[in-house]
Amino acid sequence: MHGLGNDFMLIDARSRELALSREKIAALADRHTGVGFDQLLILENPADGSSDAAYRVFNADGTEVEQCGNGVRCIARYLGDSDCFTATELSLQGAAGKISAKLLNAGQVEVSMGEPDFDPAALPFAAEAAAERYQLTLDESGDNVEIGAVSMGNPHAVLLCSQALDQVPVNAMGAAISGHSRFPRQTNVEFMQLLDPRNIVVRVYERGVGETMACGTGACAAVAMGRHWGLLDEKVKVALPGGTLEISWRGPGSSLFMRGPAVDVFGGKIEI
Repeated sequence: MHGLGNDFMLIDARSRELALSREKIAALADRHTGVGFDQLLILENPADGSSDAAYRVFNADGTEVEQCGNGVRCIARYLGDSDCFTATELSLQGAAGKISAKLLNAGQVEVSMGEPDFDPAALPFAAEAAAERYQLTLDESGDNVEIGAVSMGNPHAVLLCSQALDQVPVNAMGAAISGHSRFPRQTNVEFMQLLDPRNIVVRVYERGVGETMACGTGACAAVAMGRHWGLLDEKVKVALPGGTLEISWRGPGSSLFMRGPAVDVFGGKIEI
């Protein structure tokens, strides 16, 4: 499955226990010798009866992560297309907590992603106090960059870029920021170009993966940060290399909503 080119292998493990090593996941993710994907989604039974399903997310390097916005849309679409689910609204339990998803027409899914958290400890990010912007000195080059830091259930560093994003070394700079010592669990990195208060362009370096065609939580983080900086309106279209997501956030005290497609590419069986 994929959401705007951010692709996944989804394993439905609700009927059996499944334990995969980091090495096995990385082997499956290899696009030359495995199946190939950005992230692995494992669907499980929920721990309580208040959720429709539970899920876990693993990056292509085999590391488990807290959240994946595009992945959640794909999970919701998979469940909605199955015979056992007839509801259009689903409650899903992940490592970052419980979220809700609504199935819309034309393959679109809207997800309530929760409220963005700007507390550095939530990422975590090493800072003396919360601030709108932080100065970060890159370890190898010694360059100074200005970032915003926000958690969408997973960590994000957002850079506002003055130049066109095709001029930005996303993989090199993204890797330097993602692995910076002030992010003890590493971070996802968003490079944002402001077109106007309702339109932005974003490229995302995902920790454990590299640059991807799209990142749902990355788009959410960019809009949340842009709203925090006073640059964006309540409803924003986010143009990513793989397509466009619609993000809306009223502001502090409210949940942020993400709307976009989820596409089923193929299904099958594999020995693991």
